[in-house]
Amino acid sequence: MTNLNERIAALVSENYVFPDVAEAIVAGLADVDTTAVDTDPAETAARLTERLQAVNQDRHLRARYRPSGALSRPDDWEQHYAAEAVRNAGGINRVERLAENTGLLAIAPYTSPVHMAERYVVAAFELLAGVDRLIIDLRAGRGGVPETVALICGYLLGNEPVHLQDLVSRDGTVRQFWTNPAAGRLPLSVPICVLTSANTFSGCEELAYNLQAHGRATVIGERTGGGAHPVEIFELTDTLELTVPIARSVNTITGTNWEQVGVIPDIECQAETALDHALKTLATPPIQA
Repeated sequence: MTNLNERIAALVSENYVFPDVAEAIVAGLADVDTTAVDTDPAETAARLTERLQAVNQDRHLRARYRPSGALSRPDDWEQHYAAEAVRNAGGINRVERLAENTGLLAIAPYTSPVHMAERYVVAAFELLAGVDRLIIDLRAGRGGVPETVALICGYLLGNEPVHLQDLVSRDGTVRQFWTNPAAGRLPLSVPICVLTSANTFSGCEELAYNLQAHGRATVIGERTGGGAHPVEIFELTDTLELTVPIARSVNTITGTNWEQVGVIPDIECQAETALDHALKTLATPPIQA
């Protein structure tokens, strides 16, 4: 093994959420050619990622080339996320009132850390106050953080705190995530449709999964990408980072998560037609028991 391979093997062995799987992943790294890491870091990252994911197809486990420079200090990440939050409005990509007093909330490309995203989320739901129905568009949503997902769910799941999920680390440590019912929350009588695509991933999948599991939304579109493991990021070189899943999500309703499986739509259709299907679904009066 080269020094780079050894460094990656050690990080996976010490941190990957499933220790037994980590052994198999590490065994596959020994013959990966990383000699071009200085001359072609992008290709090296791609080669490493292919091998890292070969054992169990965990798409969160990857090497990433960052041309602007790997972020190695907490202050670097804080500045990076702060700049991204301003650029992306915390992940609140679009808020609109459609016909028939239908609200549209699009989240992309990912939700920012909650202390950076909160003002944008609050503003979004102020604009959505009083809608008769809601569409949440996650088709271009690639990720986010569970704290911000919980914040959004606090506007959608009623006036009592709701236990959404636990994150269980490899040593069994559990971190719980609950909603904090927000002022300005939508009444439970407001129907919700969530739009998904095959590209919907990670934290945006969690939002769809939570709302579906609690019976709060109809998911419409394509099966999502299937990435449920929160990660930690390690610097490898000046321009390479290693992303390692360090915990697993356990939804309090299903007892499992969407890893490898994805969020399965209630109404399956091509992503580009999902909005039309949602509008038709919301326009159909509910069947009376």
